[in-house]
Amino acid sequence: MKRDFVSIADCDRECLEGYLAEAASLKDAYTAGIPSHFLAGQSVAMIFEKPSLRTRLSFEAGVTQLGGHAIYLTRNDIGLGKREPVRDVARVLSSMVQAVVARTFEHDTVVEMARYASIPVINALTDFSHPCQAMADLMTAREVFGRLAGLKLAFIGDGNNVARSLAVACGRFDMAFQLAAPDGHRLDDSFVARLAAQCPGMRFSQSADPAAAVAGAHVVYTDTWVSMGQEDEREQRLTRLAPYQVNAAMMAKAPAEAVVMHCLPAYRGQEITEEVLESEQSVVFQQAENRLHFQKGLLKALMCA
Repeated sequence: MKRDFVSIADCDRECLEGYLAEAASLKDAYTAGIPSHFLAGQSVAMIFEKPSLRTRLSFEAGVTQLGGHAIYLTRNDIGLGKREPVRDVARVLSSMVQAVVARTFEHDTVVEMARYASIPVINALTDFSHPCQAMADLMTAREVFGRLAGLKLAFIGDGNNVARSLAVACGRFDMAFQLAAPDGHRLDDSFVARLAAQCPGMRFSQSADPAAAVAGAHVVYTDTWVSMGQEDEREQRLTRLAPYQVNAAMMAKAPAEAVVMHCLPAYRGQEITEEVLESEQSVVFQQAENRLHFQKGLLKALMCA
């Protein structure tokens, strides 16, 4: 039976632990210079409606390092839902490649792709969620602290697609998740209700108070305040979110052992300062590297089952 990775909520903890274990094993092999050609003779179609650095690079390099072949397709190459229905594209791809990685605007596009494809489909980011990013982040937190259960992650700023995926991931691993954001930027009631059903007993909260969020936090996380497609709201967003900048004053309210994460690209002087991003507390580039290793672990788990 084929498996997809469309949403963290679709996976139980045991499944996610398996992905993290594969990722850690492949990272060890990569560091030791040991080849891991589990995808020899296999091809992966990579559909990207949005531009990307880390997501494209990590998947394309990951497929290559695993001995497979990555085929990069842009919005103009396919025209999902316009030139051809998503269901037709899914069935054509299923006859020619062994997996699909899709980075799209609408989340329903990936959901439909997975429904009609007979091969694994991986969500490489939608406007609603970014599950691969969240799992690489948890991989990084485990490397730093040696565990996940009992940790607290404070997400400061805009409650976006990364925040949604991180909230569910934290719930799956018995971590606390606290969002600090102004009105209009918090996670909506329908999502919060689903989260409570998916992760009963989870320690979740959100408020307008960043100081309360970072108090006791092991991970202080931020992301860009203006995502792709929100350029028309830029000035309003920068004004509303200015009090949520992750800077030295905010980090002084967090425990000394807290680390800083950012999924990049970072806009220094907006959501985070240069001083904090380049500080010893920052694990931002360890986090970025782990995108490669988690992606490889996920591909192996889905394609070699």
